[in-house]
Parts: sequence; C-alpha cells; structure tokens
Amino acid sequence: MWNLLRDRREHKEFYNFCRRELGFTPRKPHLYQVALIHKSKSELTSQGQRINNERLEYLGDALLTAMVAEMLYRRYPYKGEGYLTELRAKIVSRRSLNSLAHTIGLAQLIQYNRESQGVFKSIEGDAFEALVGAIYLEKGYRFTRKVVIDRIIARHIDIDDIAATDWNFKSKLIDWGQKTRHTVAFEVTRRFAQGPNKRIHYECCAIVDGKQYDTAVDFTIKAAEQQAAEKTYRRLQSQGVIEG
Repeated sequence: MWNLLRDRREHKEFYNFCRRELGFTPRKPHLYQVALIHKSKSELTSQGQRINNERLEYLGDALLTAMVAEMLYRRYPYKGEGYLTELRAKIVSRRSLNSLAHTIGLAQLIQYNRESQGVFKSIEGDAFEALVGAIYLEKGYRFTRKVVIDRIIARHIDIDDIAATDWNFKSKLIDWGQKTRHTVAFEVTRRFAQGPNKRIHYECCAIVDGKQYDTAVDFTIKAAEQQAAEKTYRRLQSQGVIEG
C-alpha cells in the first residue's frame, strides 16, 4: 500500500482532525485518506486501478441523506413531508456541505490537482460525503450516525436558522415572473454520466422570456434547477431587473 500522506505535517494534521472532529482515531486510516483524494489527483495502483474518493462519496451521499432524514423526522414530529424534504435538501446541499467542510477543517486536507483548469465547485462537500462513507465502512451505521448527527451537525449547523432561510430561488423567480408578467421556465439541457460509477448528472438552465440565462449541474433535476434559479435571480438583481 502506498503512502497517501506525503510528510509528517500532513500525517499530524490528519490525525489531529480525526481526534478533534470525529472523536476517535481510525484503525483503517487508508479508508479516510482515500476519502480525501479528489478525482483530479487520482492515485494509480500497481494493478492499474485508479483510486479517488468518488466511490466513497457515492456511499456517503446515500448514508447522509438517510441520517438527516431520520434526524428531521424525530425533531419535527408534526411537520409534513414537504417541509421535511425541503429542509433536508437545504442541509445536504452542496452549499451547506462545502461550508461545513471548511468549518471543521476538512477542506484543507483534501488532495486535488491545483494546476487543473477545471473548476471544482463541490470538492469540499464531496469529500465530506466520502468521509461519511469511510466511517461507515469501518464503524457501521449506528456509530457513523452518532458522529455525523450528534458530533458534527449538532455542533456546526444551526438547523433552526437553516429552516428559517429562504433558499427556494426557483419559487422566488417564478413568483417574480408571475407578478411582473415575465415568462419563467426551466429546461434540462444535458444529461450525462460521470465518474467510475457512471453517476447521472443533470444540467439545467433557467429561461426568462425565452432567453437562456444561467445553468447548473447536480445529481437531481430539482437541485440543478434550484442552483440555476439562484444564479439567474441574483444576476437579475445585480442588473436592477429584480428589486432588492
């Protein structure tokens, strides 16, 4: 097995992070180190296998969604499905997970190709999901849930504040269009598979009065539409078309 941590400083930072934020020292550090490798910095084994965090991200995404769903189900016993679904989407959004990864110090541990021409908009959130996958493979579901919900989310995410924040830019853009007699629509401009698991991505575009505005890519059409709507809404605000 090759050494993913290049020097003593990286080794120390990695274990300090695990003890500080996760509350334990990994017995299978290789899993966690793989969780920190972005695809732009993929490692190649002697057998020719390309190693990065995409598979762990896939696993962690599913686990995190289930854990947050259960947490919200218990926290809000009288809220309906629509409320719970929207709040879960806010908590596990790329914006929220990117911010969380920075807050806990995970972002600075990620290995990626800094010379790459690509723009990695979700690299931090992806690494956090991969980290969740790594914990699960070593410790199991119950232990992972305790770390993620009780130790990380409870400490670093204000759920009530997120619940009160209006992130539904798609509805805001549509409401603005209805009030000002502008036609607002959304279109899936591209559907493609990416990564070794061929995970489906959707590219969606916001259209105002027949003109294409901003696009966004995510794993679901709904999430891509929300991001495209936010970009377009903020652009129209900066142009003075939308007040506020």
